[in-house]
Amino acid sequence: MFCDSAKVFIKSGKGGDGHVSFRRELYVPAGGPDGGDGGRGGDIIFEVEDGLNTLTDFRHVRKYVASSGQEGGKRRCHGASGEDLVIKVPEGTVIKDFQSGKVIADMSGKNRREVILKGGKGGLGNMHFATSTMQAPKYAQPGQPAQELWVQLELKVIADVGLVGFPNVGKSTLLSRVSNARPKIANYHFTTLNPHLGVVDLGSGAGYVMADIPGLIEGASEGVGLGHAFLRHIERTRVLVHVVDAASTEGRNPIEDIHAINKELESYNPELAKKPQVIAANKIDAIYEDGEDQNPVAILKEEFEPKGIRVFPISAVSGKGVQELLYYVNELLKTAEQEPIIFEREFDLSSVNIQPNLPYTVEKDSDGIYIVEGPRIEKMLGYTNLESEKGFDFFQKFLKDNGILDDLEKAGIQEGDTVRMYGLVFDYYK
Repeated sequence: MFCDSAKVFIKSGKGGDGHVSFRRELYVPAGGPDGGDGGRGGDIIFEVEDGLNTLTDFRHVRKYVASSGQEGGKRRCHGASGEDLVIKVPEGTVIKDFQSGKVIADMSGKNRREVILKGGKGGLGNMHFATSTMQAPKYAQPGQPAQELWVQLELKVIADVGLVGFPNVGKSTLLSRVSNARPKIANYHFTTLNPHLGVVDLGSGAGYVMADIPGLIEGASEGVGLGHAFLRHIERTRVLVHVVDAASTEGRNPIEDIHAINKELESYNPELAKKPQVIAANKIDAIYEDGEDQNPVAILKEEFEPKGIRVFPISAVSGKGVQELLYYVNELLKTAEQEPIIFEREFDLSSVNIQPNLPYTVEKDSDGIYIVEGPRIEKMLGYTNLESEKGFDFFQKFLKDNGILDDLEKAGIQEGDTVRMYGLVFDYYK
């Protein structure tokens, strides 16, 4: 089935740690620090790929992680930067924060490539921390942590005109007649499960893109059936063409159908119901007047034309009346909003939770002492000179940047309480 929505996990690369080393050469007894900087972590980048038209690939791969930067090396060697991860999506894909539903980016129009998550910066090697009073610093800066986020991808078809209507009223047949699209057509409800796009060529350079929006049902705006999946494709269209079965070949009332669909549009997004509308009264070649009932096309005109909605009797099969409909829609597009609908960014990427990726534990023992342990904390304490003011500042920044101070406060620590880390004991003060 056509895939137009996916939930995926994305994570940028962590910055490489700075290195601690000292120049060791013959006849150079005190060569000084020469630890290099860590490399930058890779970015997460979304890019439009013209050959794609669904989000099917994201059904199989739901986790995307950029590579991390390498640690710095001896002799001032800079660690290699992590490779950026470029994720290809079809044009019209809207990237949203999964938790809040806010728009992060709309990959439409001129927006063909966008960095969504930045990789962490590499840490500085110990060569940067040498001073006149501290000529052999035994500490380096860790790389910045990665950013991670769950995002919702939604594909919203980009078309000037959207064909809407209940299943089996002839939308696919109409699109195949007026454009180069070749949707599968059969006499079954919900035959069309994915939007089809076609270019309507009116000659002399005139034309527009038309989309066959899958058949709607009542309750679609509440998510009944595949309602939300279908309705999202109408949001970008500039003109709506209601296709109805004027002959009521299956017993449907075309007037009730139009009112029902407009109700669903308004319930989903009130702006949709305000779009310019046209009615294509299809299957007129199947209308048989017996003199008792009024012509159904005349009834449609009486109901909707006083409201400014034109009704065009057509036959998608024979082509009767189709040209008049197409030219009128073209004139309507000239008066409709010209700029393509691009969804503005609502989500602040600077607020993305930075995940330290640092395994550690914070526990309180029976004596009321808070114990903090973890392999990287132990390593950091091994190369950090806590006797120097600069080294102790670095130690405090490490605890803050990696969320350890926040976790201590969540655990209930108060000023004056004791913290122990691998044999080192501190008093906690804000």
